[in-house]
Parts: sequence; structure tokens; C-alpha cells
Amino acid sequence: MGDALIIGGATPAQGPSEGVTQRGTRIDNETGERTDLGIRCARPNTPEFDKAPPVVITVTQSDFARMPVKPLQAHAGPTDGWLAVNMINVLYAESEPQELSVELLDTPVAIRATPRSYHWNLGDGNTITTTNPGKPYPSEVVSATYAQEGWYDITLTTTFSGQFSVAGGEWQDIDGTIEVTSDPVPIYSKSLESRLVNGDVPVDEDEDPWIPERTPDTEGPQDPAATHRKI
Repeated sequence: MGDALIIGGATPAQGPSEGVTQRGTRIDNETGERTDLGIRCARPNTPEFDKAPPVVITVTQSDFARMPVKPLQAHAGPTDGWLAVNMINVLYAESEPQELSVELLDTPVAIRATPRSYHWNLGDGNTITTTNPGKPYPSEVVSATYAQEGWYDITLTTTFSGQFSVAGGEWQDIDGTIEVTSDPVPIYSKSLESRLVNGDVPVDEDEDPWIPERTPDTEGPQDPAATHRKI
């Protein structure tokens, strides 16, 4: 996480004028490096004299971005890893808030990351942005189709908002959001054709439908009519 500023406790100032001194130290919470910010003097009848400023712990967007927020589990198409050309491809994400714990200045700090929007890249030039995580089949609330045959990678990027709580205190919003990309889901779009078969010969389920090995020659082409949709 980012820097934390410590304002040291008040101690009597040395010299003819009464007062207190405060030493400031900045700590890089990622490397542990300390930077001495020097000493300042607080005189009587000032807030600094009556009470040294408390340690303030905050979490910034850059801090949030360095937290180990896990990518969501993305799902696409049937579990067999292929679907027919023009067949509905159901998309959904296992979407739940995540809570992480860290310790700053010997103080427990909880971080909560909440999914807010989902960006699907279908690999053929088509994309979808939605605030709905989707649901498994038979729901088609987030879905698409492929117009051509070939292998495609479907990639989900999730936007998270964040909050933090210091020592069990109230949740405070973190300014800004972060994006976390899930592992691609490979899927093969297969062109199926009707044909006459010998009814006396059993269907070889391991061979039909046949899915080719993934090579440059079996990659799916881009959709010339690709669009970006918002759901």
C-alpha cells in the first residue's frame, strides 16, 4: 500500500520558550523505507500543544490497485468447450464482494472490493459492457453468438469499487476504481451441417462433433460487423 504518515507524540521542547516538539516519519508500506520529516515545535494555546495530531490511516486508489483482488471466475458457452455457429453463447461471472485484511502502523485495516461492472471481449471484435453479472443457462440476460467457425478466447474484465475500515470502524469509500482481468475462456464455434447417416452404425460420440486442435489455421476470424453493446 502507499505511504503512511506518523506524527510522533508530544514531548517538552528544549529552550527558553515553553512548548512541545513533534517528529514526523513517512513510511513506505510497500518497501518499509522510513523518511524522517524532521521536527516541528508546538507552542502553548495551540491545538498542536493541547493534543498531538492522531495517526491518520487512509487507502488511496493506487493502494487499492496493489491489493491482491482475485479475478472473477468467468463462464461462457456449454461446458464441453464448443458451440454451434449462431447458437446462443451464455456469459456469466461468479460475482461476490471480496474482503482482504492488512495491518498498517500496528492497526488492522480491512479492504472490501465490490464488483460494479463487467466487460466481455468475445475475441471476434464484439464486446459487451454490463452491470449485470449474468446467470447460467437457461438465462440469456448476457449472451452473444458467433457468426463464423473457429477458436475464440472470451475475456472478462471486472471493475471493482473499494472501501476500507480501520480497526473495525465504519466503512469509508476509496476514491476511484480498479480493473481486474480474468483468465480467458477458450471456446470453439463449429459450423454444423446436416447429413444422411447409416442408422445401423452407432454414433461415435468421441468423434462427432469433432473439434480441431487449436492452431493458427483454426483461429476464428474477426466479425466484420462487430459492435460494442451495453446491457
